[in-house]
Amino acid sequence: MTSIDVLLKRNQELGEVTPGDRSSPKPSLHVAILTCMDARIRVFELFGLLQGESHVLRNAGGVVTDDMIRSLALSQRKLGTREVLIVQHTECGLSMVTEDDFKDELESDTGLRPTWAVEAFRNVENSVRTSVERVRRSDFLPHTENVRGFVYDVKTGKLTEVQ
Repeated sequence: MTSIDVLLKRNQELGEVTPGDRSSPKPSLHVAILTCMDARIRVFELFGLLQGESHVLRNAGGVVTDDMIRSLALSQRKLGTREVLIVQHTECGLSMVTEDDFKDELESDTGLRPTWAVEAFRNVENSVRTSVERVRRSDFLPHTENVRGFVYDVKTGKLTEVQ
């Protein structure tokens, strides 16, 4: 059985018991949460979210990239979100690579050098600050006054706000 088969089986067993409002694509809390794709970050459990309350955007590192700005612009302009919560975390895999080394590896393996930025970082607090500033300075986002950034400790589960 593949991992996908395991997940599909779990979905069938779950049935219709997931709590929350599924009547609208507009999040009832009017918030978008941007975080890392790391499997240790269980976003719904971390914030006690129900379905329909928040948009959840994920990528490697939980960094604000052009594609995240695209998703946030749609979230705000078409689906009513007004706040952005950015959550990066301790022991992130993106802090264990460098921009050039990873691009060199990909180029060596494929013959092509990526045009996109890896967004590698060493200091998670500085990375959160950069992402918060990218949201605040984006001309595409009408709601930039309520943007906050946090670091999630994967060992303790504690959230610490980055100033």
